Amino acid sequence: MNFKKHVIVVGGGASGMMAAISARRQGADVTILERNPRLGKKILATGNGRCNFTNVNADVAYYHGGNPKFVYSALNNFSVDDTLRFFNKLGIAHKVESMGKVFPMSDQASSILDVLLYEINDLGINVVCNAYVKDITISNGVFTVKTETGEVYHGDRVIITTGGKAMPSSGSDGNGYDLAKKLGHTVRDIFPALVQLMLEGTFFKRIDGVKIVGTAGVIYNNKTLAEDRGDILFTDYGISGPPVLQISRKAGELLMEGKDVYLKVTVIDSMTREELREFIRKRIQINPQKPVDFSFVGFINKRLIPVVLSEAGINDLKRPALSLTEREQERITDILTDWRFRVKGTRGWTSAQVTAGGVDTREIDPGTMESRLVKGLYFAGEIIDIDGQCGGFNLQWAWSSGYISGQNAAM
Repeated sequence: MNFKKHVIVVGGGASGMMAAISARRQGADVTILERNPRLGKKILATGNGRCNFTNVNADVAYYHGGNPKFVYSALNNFSVDDTLRFFNKLGIAHKVESMGKVFPMSDQASSILDVLLYEINDLGINVVCNAYVKDITISNGVFTVKTETGEVYHGDRVIITTGGKAMPSSGSDGNGYDLAKKLGHTVRDIFPALVQLMLEGTFFKRIDGVKIVGTAGVIYNNKTLAEDRGDILFTDYGISGPPVLQISRKAGELLMEGKDVYLKVTVIDSMTREELREFIRKRIQINPQKPVDFSFVGFINKRLIPVVLSEAGINDLKRPALSLTEREQERITDILTDWRFRVKGTRGWTSAQVTAGGVDTREIDPGTMESRLVKGLYFAGEIIDIDGQCGGFNLQWAWSSGYISGQNAAM
């Protein structure tokens, strides 16, 4: 005889809400324990408040971790199409924008949260907020879940969906890793990902706010290990912008290993080095008497000019352009095509969008999200050692892993 299961979901973020809905639809009694006064706080901040809730290109290539192929089964069993159908039934009309990013037509992240909360309420899922889980134990196949304030909950299944440590303002503090460790699980080293980088240099305050379209790369041992192109933003601490966030994981990983990491910025990436060198030479020939700094106006961002020239060892910015030596022109070309900065660190958890590292995927069944060590224990979302690139991939992982974990926990 198949008794109705009681599933306890620890953490009411994206993956937790999806796990709860999925388990309830399979007939289980479900309780969500959420530490915040309300569910889904982090969802409201995603996609600059518009919620880039999936990406039509989602596949293994866009994920990282000890074993990125771990996502394959979940993405197959609950695909992007399944996600779009799921949300469509809840009322979300969607649109696909550049790079395959999917947004609700309302352009409001609150729409995604609203329809999830409506469904949770409609299904009769028990939601307990301000419930900070401190301990999970199992005895004779029954889980006992204790909160900080002393409440005790018993369940047949537990799904841990506490997220990581990124964006602590949303309530993420890494508590789930402690819960997983107490239950015997291994947690691979965690570090901030999709995060801005702090660079060494004395001139960043002077170019704070300068935006260029160029290429950024992470360099280690003179090799480019990650690279991306797009809007790059210089800041008073270093550098930001989508390409920087995309490659920040590799920088963070190397920094954690104590390695010397450099960031390479290609300010002018529309020409080869030789073409740029020739372009600069001809530009000087056309207006030889213009001051050096003014000869670059209209070619590179005005606020970058004095910094680039100074970095190239040119201190008298008002001398005629004609006086630039071959060597000086070479140095300017070098900076515009391969400007290198030592990476001091990332902007840390408060600025990171996602956590890299987490519960070791070797200890989780990829087809069900069940622990291989503790029967009846499941994981979903960011707590697992899987993180995606920027662009809706992390939310897709939350939906897929959440759905699969809930479905299987209810069986």
